[in-house]
Amino acid sequence: MTTERLYYADSYTLSFEADVLEVTTHGERPALVLNRTYFYPEGGGQPADRGTLNGVRVLDVQSRPSDRAVLHVLEAPLQARRVTGEIDGERRRDFRLHHSGQHILSQALERAAAARTLSVHMSEASMTLDVDRVDIAPEEWEAVENLANRIVLEDRPVRAWFPKPKELAALNIRKLPEVEGRLRVVDVGGFDLTACGGTHVARTGEIGVIKVVKAERRGETTRLEFKCGERALRDYRAKNDVANRLAASLTVGYWELPEAVGRLQEQNRALQSELKAARERLAAYEAATLLAEASQRDGYRLVARAFARNADEVRLLAQALTAEAGVVALLGAAGERAQLIFARSADLSLDVQPLLKKALEALGGRGGGRPNLAQGGGVSADLAQVQAAIEAAAALLG
Repeated sequence: MTTERLYYADSYTLSFEADVLEVTTHGERPALVLNRTYFYPEGGGQPADRGTLNGVRVLDVQSRPSDRAVLHVLEAPLQARRVTGEIDGERRRDFRLHHSGQHILSQALERAAAARTLSVHMSEASMTLDVDRVDIAPEEWEAVENLANRIVLEDRPVRAWFPKPKELAALNIRKLPEVEGRLRVVDVGGFDLTACGGTHVARTGEIGVIKVVKAERRGETTRLEFKCGERALRDYRAKNDVANRLAASLTVGYWELPEAVGRLQEQNRALQSELKAARERLAAYEAATLLAEASQRDGYRLVARAFARNADEVRLLAQALTAEAGVVALLGAAGERAQLIFARSADLSLDVQPLLKKALEALGGRGGGRPNLAQGGGVSADLAQVQAAIEAAAALLG
């Protein structure tokens, strides 16, 4: 039971009438098979159309493998002998111009960068191509875009048809799929000739613009993301807005942004270095104060304290304390993710890991480390709870 696919000859009609041939299901959803349809089923990397049949939403459109009947998957059951179909025009237009833009871009990649398209993925969120080169230089990307957009600006005609076997054999098709039966060919103004069953524009000018917005290496291939038409305009508008706001905040022209950001990064590195040195000096001063008040044990000094402060600051304090000889530091930071930092000086043989384990029994959380430094926690605990856990550990020292 086949369906006449009207979108092959006309990808612009959005409203039509058809007879229902079969009421069935697809997955757990009701579905209809019609005698004719303008709804495009998912395939060739292009998502399916959306719309309605007699006002019932069409959630998906699939081609049934057994007989190539087009399944219109519905939001709710529909009992009717004849239906009126309405296709989402914005979605159809978006994928139509992107699919045509992809053909042009793939051919431009081959001609200007010797990069062959391996796969295509289209979705509401992104349009991507995977190509078989990983070393495409900036000037090659520019050449690819220039060539692709020249074809768009020339507003060349686009033809889609089913050539007869003799005609097909004489065509220089860029990508010939392994399919049975008739083969549909799309000719983009004599620039690209490809076998394709998707929806396409009538003239390349409808595409508006083709812009590669991102390229990243994927193993031995490159995945590039591209945008056409309104998607490209929205992308440009958003990035232009960001550039203008950044330029205004830095009181420079947008063309000066790289240098301005570079200066900020240098300043930030210098400030971070100064801040680190200041924190280390403060930690050394605080460590000296704590050591003066430390309890004297057999062969070492013990500092066992909880703090209501950042765990990184407490960690830095532990380092400053144990930089001195003969010191055991059992420290903690209270808060939403309380942390215990237990450390000892290099000249001592004491293992702080059992001490941390004991403290975590009281405080909760997880942790571990080495004989000279162990850390753990990650649970919410106030100052009194952290101090109690530290004292439980200190009790093991006798």
